[in-house]
Amino acid sequence: MQIDFWQLSRDPLERVVALIAERTLDAGERLLVVSPDPTARQAIGQMLWEAKPEAYLANGEAGTPHAERQPILLSETVQTANEARYAVLADGAWHEGAEHFTRVFLLFGEGGVPAARTVWRQFDGRDDVTRSYYAQEDGRWVKKA
Repeated sequence: MQIDFWQLSRDPLERVVALIAERTLDAGERLLVVSPDPTARQAIGQMLWEAKPEAYLANGEAGTPHAERQPILLSETVQTANEARYAVLADGAWHEGAEHFTRVFLLFGEGGVPAARTVWRQFDGRDDVTRSYYAQEDGRWVKKA
């Protein structure tokens, strides 16, 4: 499993999720976006539809008709109906079951640094886990660790 820690500083959450979603689809993968906050999921869904003027990033909410067909599924839990192998934890918290994904993106702001550090340490010494940390510098994402 690969865990990418993305510390948000400049861009809003929904824009970062759209960036990750676009890259995920380009890699031929499906994505689950997890946030218990319905307002955040709505903002993310809206951004996914508007992120690319030439083509939208199709998405849907878990529990709705045809959720299993969605390349990007928004959910309050880690349960996936669309067979995604990639997940975005958009609320900055580690969720039970996330370890079953091939790649997990943990997004957090300045206030979420202590919790992200705890998750980082949780996977210390595991040979089956690769961790990376990204932060924004001069408007672009830079890998730090």
